[in-house]
Amino acid sequence: MITKATSDFSQFDFSSGEVILIDKPIGWSSFKAVYKIRQATGVKKVGHAGTLDPLASGLLIICTGKKTKEITKYQDFEKTYTGTITLGQSSPSMDLETEISSTNSTENITEKQILEIRDTFVGKIAQIPPMYSAIKVNGKSLYKMARKGKTIERLPREITVSSFEIKNISLPQVDFEIVCSKGTYIRSIANDFGEKLCCGGLLSSLRRTKIGCYSVEDALDTNEFAVKIKDEIGRFVEI
Repeated sequence: MITKATSDFSQFDFSSGEVILIDKPIGWSSFKAVYKIRQATGVKKVGHAGTLDPLASGLLIICTGKKTKEITKYQDFEKTYTGTITLGQSSPSMDLETEISSTNSTENITEKQILEIRDTFVGKIAQIPPMYSAIKVNGKSLYKMARKGKTIERLPREITVSSFEIKNISLPQVDFEIVCSKGTYIRSIANDFGEKLCCGGLLSSLRRTKIGCYSVEDALDTNEFAVKIKDEIGRFVEI
């Protein structure tokens, strides 16, 4: 496992297979992060163990070479996220990727109501995936249909939320930390949270801090990775 604490990249064999902890920046797709690691290492076989939306930052586990066979193992781990739900606003994508479609007052919402609604999301719950997602129906990605203004019926999926802590309430913002199973859409939780409060809600920030026992605190940012590749392997790539 290649982490921030790793001192010598020259000992690693990216072609045979390595597992890398990367702190993905906001604005990058998970595919772009994989592409940059492929560029940096010169290895064609590279994949990630769990997508992060472009507007989210945080831990991405990237596997190279034969280690790509272990991707499923990492995908199955619980994920920990921190972020902010903005109440009183809604958007088609359930986050800030698309324009705000409706606004409502939050002045009458109480902390007690927020905590009571929070409790309804803990445990095994049924979640309908958002239209703005990479899920494919009849071979077509939902987000591609959504961008054309199309909406199709999606079946609910069972997910598990192990814990859901409200860290701070400063309306309309609600800061949280959530631990959940694979396949959980935090955007959907934000949207559904707002619907239950009858004011709307969207995900205004998101950061993945853990995947299983692996922490973003041990991850390299992409520039750190590029510098280590250059200094310790002699391969230069502009990230």
